[in-house]
Amino acid sequence: MTNDNIIHQGKIERIDKNKVFVRIEQKVACSDCHALSVCFVANKKEKIIEVSDYSGSYTLQEEVLVSARSSMGLFAVVVAYAIPLLAVVITVVAGLSLSQSEVIGGLTGLLVLVAYYFVLYLLRDKIKKNVLFTLSKKSD
Repeated sequence: MTNDNIIHQGKIERIDKNKVFVRIEQKVACSDCHALSVCFVANKKEKIIEVSDYSGSYTLQEEVLVSARSSMGLFAVVVAYAIPLLAVVITVVAGLSLSQSEVIGGLTGLLVLVAYYFVLYLLRDKIKKNVLFTLSKKSD
C-alpha cells in the first residue's frame, strides 16, 4: 500500500457472501492535546465498513487492514460538509434578500439542507460504487 492511502485497523464482524463487514475504531490525531477532555473532535467512534471481497480468505474476528485512497476522504468531506454549507449560505442570503425576513431566510436554508441530505440518501448506492475500500491481512 502506498502513502496516498488511508489505512485503518479493524476486526471482521460479519461475512455475507462477497461482503465483509469490518469494525474500525476512528482515532483522532490530537491525543496529546491539553483540551482533549472537552473537545468534541476527540470522541472515538466505531464504524462498520462494508468491503467487497471475492477471495474468501478472511474469517470472523480476524484482524485486518482496511484502506482507501486519500482522495476519497477529500471527496467525502466535500460532499458531506462543503457543498451543504455553501448551499445553505447561498440559500439563506437569497431568502433574506428576496423576503427581507430572517425567518424565511433561515427556513429556506434548513429546507435546502434537508433536501440535500435526502438526495444524498437516495444516491447512496451510486456513491458507494465510487468509494472503494480494500482489505488486506494484518501483518504482526
